[in-house]
Amino acid sequence: MTVRIIHVGLGGWGGNWARTAIPQVTEVEVVGLVDPSAATLEAVRTDLGMPESSAFASLTEALAAVEADAVVITAPAVTHVPLALEALEAGKHVLVEKPFANSTDEALQAVRRAEELGLVLQVSQNYRWYPAPRVVQELLEADAVGELSAIDIDFRQWDNDEPVETYPHYRFPHPMINDMAIHHFDLLRMVTGREAVRVYARASYPSYSKYQDEAITSMVIELEGGLVVSYRGSWLSRAPRTAWAGEWSIQGEDGELWFTSRDGSPSEVAGDRVTLRKDQDAAAEPVELPSMQHADRQGGLQAFARSVEGGPAPETSGRDNLRSLAVMEAAGRSAVSGVPEDVVLPD
Repeated sequence: MTVRIIHVGLGGWGGNWARTAIPQVTEVEVVGLVDPSAATLEAVRTDLGMPESSAFASLTEALAAVEADAVVITAPAVTHVPLALEALEAGKHVLVEKPFANSTDEALQAVRRAEELGLVLQVSQNYRWYPAPRVVQELLEADAVGELSAIDIDFRQWDNDEPVETYPHYRFPHPMINDMAIHHFDLLRMVTGREAVRVYARASYPSYSKYQDEAITSMVIELEGGLVVSYRGSWLSRAPRTAWAGEWSIQGEDGELWFTSRDGSPSEVAGDRVTLRKDQDAAAEPVELPSMQHADRQGGLQAFARSVEGGPAPETSGRDNLRSLAVMEAAGRSAVSGVPEDVVLPD
């Protein structure tokens, strides 16, 4: 079975989805394209060689005109939940880009409705679909470094050269926490198998920043069992850049696991690296990484298609992603309040 999808949101990153990610996954077929911009819609339709009858200005029009099984949403974040609810009410499964929503309360509306209707609702946490974090998850499950004592995460990029008037990233709400650190929060939950319970975040606002909200954030994240994570993230760093998944040092009684992931262009896995050091004075030994049929968004899209076809529930289901979203929300509250904030899940 091929899962027929309507793709909503084709500008910027959504256009990249349409042209480079979705076509690589043979388990899906695009039957409808949606974007309110006629120029953007026509450009993507032409590039994909799809008929004019497959292009629509709204999801409402597309749902009424084409037979589809699912909706993929890569529109702006503020539209994620309204579009997801419209798709779910039409009986369609949903894959939505991160961040799922800007609050857990809003996201919960879609989660509950999907569960009531028995439909798949998955969030695209694409950083999970790389070999390095997959291997680290397995090694930690196997107790490779013994009892954990600390985790350090660093993310560094310079993104401050574009014109303010035309670069939408500068206007993204809470770009360091909501747009970037959400990836790292989700990876942290994945590799450790632990949930976050408390976050203390401090944001920096240098005068040269073009961002409307925080572009630099330092955090202390407390996980279940008292494990403390030190996080430093910056869009304004002149220090050596990290990969998009950051650089991780996971320390335990019997050694250190170090890894980095998602370097270079989306889906490239050559930059993924994992090392294991058994002693402070010993050399770090590289860990062999497996090959994967699909990485990045393609891996998540393939998992989504298989869930729609009756396979296992997605590991980044809407319900599970509420826990990553709750860490993001607590970090945002702490950055404003200046005090540690508990990670609170909605009822």
